[in-house]
Amino acid sequence: MKKQTEKNKEKQTVRMMSYFINAAADIIEKEGIDKVTIRKVADIAGYNSATIYNYFEDLSHLNFFASMSMVKKYTDALPQYIEKAKTPLERYFLIWECFCKFSFESPKIYYAVFSADLGTHPVNMEKYYDYSPTDLLAFLADDDLKLMLIESDQSKRTFISLKQCIKEGYIQETHAEGIAECHYLIWQGMLTMFVNNRTIYTVEEATEITVNHIRNTTPLIG
Repeated sequence: MKKQTEKNKEKQTVRMMSYFINAAADIIEKEGIDKVTIRKVADIAGYNSATIYNYFEDLSHLNFFASMSMVKKYTDALPQYIEKAKTPLERYFLIWECFCKFSFESPKIYYAVFSADLGTHPVNMEKYYDYSPTDLLAFLADDDLKLMLIESDQSKRTFISLKQCIKEGYIQETHAEGIAECHYLIWQGMLTMFVNNRTIYTVEEATEITVNHIRNTTPLIG
């Protein structure tokens, strides 16, 4: 009986969070992420504002999960995008190419997920897939890709995506953490320019430039 009660409570939590996430995502899609407010979300979901704080720490956390629904275009495209890779190194660069393309197309969304200040509260991206109507993780055969997609820290995501390059001897493991941080900062710099409207690059140009910088700052063994 206790287990059933806990299970019902968990389902209720998932259902309630889904209402608010979907409402916030609707505002983001129609008006932009800057227009999301607790009051608006509550009105659309049909609950009072105070109820939202039973499920989310603050607006930034709600925006994080709502923005993930927009990031789904990237996660859906990635497995097929990297199929053409013949080596782990090519795969790594294609992961970045795909990520840059989608993130520069929707910079404020990706900023909310991977760069915005979420305070001291840890965010488990895996939770998103509990509320998502499609379970991406269930059909992914690549374990490293699964681990990467549920990690919210972009530097750590980069390190995970480097694992095959380490295993195959393209880079030294001792260099991997520094490489991951460097590549994250390269991407972050370009994303920030898009967020602040400080670049004249097209998405395609920015993607090419960023990936080239990533290629040129990848020290290879031998």
